[in-house]
Amino acid sequence: MTIRVLLVDDHPVVRAGLRAMFEEFENITVVAEAADGGAALAEVARFAEQGHPLDAVVMDLQMKPVDGIIATRSITEQFRTPVLVLTTFDTQTNIVAAVEAGALGYLLKDAPPEQVQAAVVATAEGRRTLSPDIAATLMDRMHRPVITLSQRETEILTLLATGATNREMAQRLFISESTVKTHLVHIYSKLGVDNRTAAVATARAENLL
Repeated sequence: MTIRVLLVDDHPVVRAGLRAMFEEFENITVVAEAADGGAALAEVARFAEQGHPLDAVVMDLQMKPVDGIIATRSITEQFRTPVLVLTTFDTQTNIVAAVEAGALGYLLKDAPPEQVQAAVVATAEGRRTLSPDIAATLMDRMHRPVITLSQRETEILTLLATGATNREMAQRLFISESTVKTHLVHIYSKLGVDNRTAAVATARAENLL
């Protein structure tokens, strides 16, 4: 049986490279492409309406206007089409979000072709597949207290990593310096640190950046 796949990535060159790779596999055929999550959902719906539902979706994460996490959740909930995430992002936050959204597999784009092929087959068959590094990250997350940052705290932490001052962060985020300081107190508390350098180092160690 030939597995019918939808490729989702916002970079045309990447899609072309993935298509070329899949063309080398006798059991996988790319039947459609999409440049963002919204277009992907539309393609999945189109094939379903035609009575020829897709066997698997190979999904990137960081796309606009609709990212891969949102698209994965919609596709798996509305159409039950299995999704394999194939991305360059290996942060704990992205991995957990993708799995919680319903992705059956998660691989990085530097994975060997044979591993990608096996993952697509497993995904189409409804089996979960994770690269060893990704699986280890998930296991590590399960055995550690979950550190959850709000969107604003994540924005401030990201700016903090660039060396931005409180004033610069306030200007960039259109908030007051006192509000920045309050967020920093909360961030330090959640990360168990007491200064900027430690906050950035801990956040990176926890794959929050």
